[in-house]
Amino acid sequence: MAERQKLMLISPMLHQGGFERVCVTTAKLLQDQYEVTVVIFDSSDIAFDIAGLNVIDIGLGVREGKIQKLINVFRRARKIKALKKDMKSDIAYSFGPTANLVNVLSKRHKCKTWLGLRGFADLDNHYRNIFFSKCADLVICCSKEIEKVMKEKYLCKRTATLHNPYHVDIIWEQANKEEPELPWTEVDENGNQLRYLVGMGREDWIKGFWHLLKAFALVRKEIPEARLIIPGDGTFERYKKLSRDLKIEKYVFFPGMQRNPYKYVKKAEIFLLSSWTEGFPNVLVEGMVMKKPVISTNCLSGPAEILTDGLLYDDINRIFEEQQLKNEKRLLFGEYGILVPDMGKEENFDAEILTREEKEFADTILMMMRDGKCRQKYADLGYLRAKEFSYESYVDNFMKL
Repeated sequence: MAERQKLMLISPMLHQGGFERVCVTTAKLLQDQYEVTVVIFDSSDIAFDIAGLNVIDIGLGVREGKIQKLINVFRRARKIKALKKDMKSDIAYSFGPTANLVNVLSKRHKCKTWLGLRGFADLDNHYRNIFFSKCADLVICCSKEIEKVMKEKYLCKRTATLHNPYHVDIIWEQANKEEPELPWTEVDENGNQLRYLVGMGREDWIKGFWHLLKAFALVRKEIPEARLIIPGDGTFERYKKLSRDLKIEKYVFFPGMQRNPYKYVKKAEIFLLSSWTEGFPNVLVEGMVMKKPVISTNCLSGPAEILTDGLLYDDINRIFEEQQLKNEKRLLFGEYGILVPDMGKEENFDAEILTREEKEFADTILMMMRDGKCRQKYADLGYLRAKEFSYESYVDNFMKL
């Protein structure tokens, strides 16, 4: 039997987050194929089950100040390079721009340097991406849209798309472990059964939660029993204030960071994604795994290739432009979910200002809430689609890189 190659996975931390989850999952899935070691810069606030994994903390967490941060980068690179040599690593695969930079700076000729681009925001730094394109043995993108940009804009010749992995049974097992604690009873003051909408993510402007709150305020005017739940890391103070200004504070719940957010997702009638930018949004597929119909913005990147067969961001925007010229509502009934135009990146916490896109988002939510057949159709089709991003598929595709 051939000796297994040594695979080093590099992540700054293992705090709650999309690429951190993919890093831990990758380590667990590939233990039979590789000798896997996870290297992190800081082991504080680990939010994932790492039992059975070989995890090395190099003890060089975040430093304050530009000079200290720069020094820290080279300290990390020196330590990682020594680890690559001592462990005789064959492949070093890093997750996110911070780890990618350290991976490149610690490059060794006997160890392949694989860089993981986990979000469209990773493409913001032009010179860094040119540097990555020249130095990396392989740039692994979590969506076809990101790979397209790396090829066309940065002329990167060594690229691949590797979609994030999901395990249907594990997600459902987590969801059924416990019931969520909610601030409402199951019926409203008129005896009507409450109807839950769920959006999920950390407190970050790219998630567009101010858009979601404004759209929800319009939904509640039509369907008073509607409630909105937004689990995610952060205080959400500005969003809570906006909720008060919109007079919906009694109908919105921010439960904070959750080790098991699926207990909230299982309550949802519809799962909503309001982001301006993503990489390959885990929460969208996780909602589909739990048989929730989804409505998503056509953001960069991920939703287009998750919810349609073969369309990308620009393809869908062209459809929206044609609809606008015909004075039609801008939305796309994808094969696996509904897409609406992205609602813009400019933060606006003025409760008096509602954009056309926010109104269209609200109209689409209302349409689906009123159409049980539509909800069931997308719950079923979305679930079948989510199963295509299985653990088995991920391992097969990784082995082909």
